[in-house]
Amino acid sequence: MLTRRGRGGTGPATRPARLLAAIGLALLLAVAAAPPAATVTAAREGGIECPIGQNDCDVWDDDPGTPGNPGSPGGGDPGDGESGGGGKCQWNGKVIPCYDNVLGWFNNGDGCYYKLAEPQPEGTPEGQQWYVATCNGGDLGSQRPVLLDAPPPGYGTPPDPEELARRALASISLLPPRVAVAPRKDVGPGLVGLPVWMWASPGRNYFGPLRASASDRGLTVSITATVDKIVWDMGNGDKVSCGDVPGTPYDPKGPDAGRPSPDCGYHGGYAKASTYDVGATTHWTVRWSASNDASGQIPQTRTSGTVQIQIDELQVVTR
Repeated sequence: MLTRRGRGGTGPATRPARLLAAIGLALLLAVAAAPPAATVTAAREGGIECPIGQNDCDVWDDDPGTPGNPGSPGGGDPGDGESGGGGKCQWNGKVIPCYDNVLGWFNNGDGCYYKLAEPQPEGTPEGQQWYVATCNGGDLGSQRPVLLDAPPPGYGTPPDPEELARRALASISLLPPRVAVAPRKDVGPGLVGLPVWMWASPGRNYFGPLRASASDRGLTVSITATVDKIVWDMGNGDKVSCGDVPGTPYDPKGPDAGRPSPDCGYHGGYAKASTYDVGATTHWTVRWSASNDASGQIPQTRTSGTVQIQIDELQVVTR
């Protein structure tokens, strides 16, 4: 679904200017704005995926503009515990698993993992239990038996389902959109008042859906990441929201040549001649559900680089 926020403060165009704009629209877009034919074909066939783990490859635009912001790996925020059994345990400034299958549960207070000794030694005092403590953040060379009256802090803590969701999120790549526009500065200028086409690279890593899961101590969390909307910054203060669609690449030989974009365009065009930096931000929602019936959402954004549009005034010559 396409929604737009129109530009404000623009006065009405004169009747002759509108007539000339209508006459020149098809020629302008066909000559000055068409991306290469191979680009259009790739887009219609679903685009080209980046290699796994490569967040900055050029997909199909021969003028990718300024690189975008790929975000942190998998979309998780630094320090959110994207690996291990939770994100609240740290040692020497490093996030570590709160639970380890071999070492047991971690105690932030002393930097040791604790695991109940099995079997308990003969002669263990009533009301007490022996634990195997592995200290220095899990250094296997520093294990020692410890007799305690009660489990240490953090022992037996169940995994946080949202932290498991963030761990699953760290295993997938939400890539920033690769954007293209017509007209485009390196091909030729556009004109004041004429429509602009915008589109972004398609594919699951750019718009979803992407799915993953993570498990720990009997709890499994599954996630689905999808783009809810892509919002274009037109470089002049205007924003255009194109819903969850990447947009349609401009084809000078297609049925919509010379017309406004059918699903993602700046239909009113620019009001003043200038050079504008255009970019886009995809707004993702990562929905997670856990095997214990817990659920939630993790919002994410990815911002593209910019491409330039040069807009000129329409010159009318009279004799």
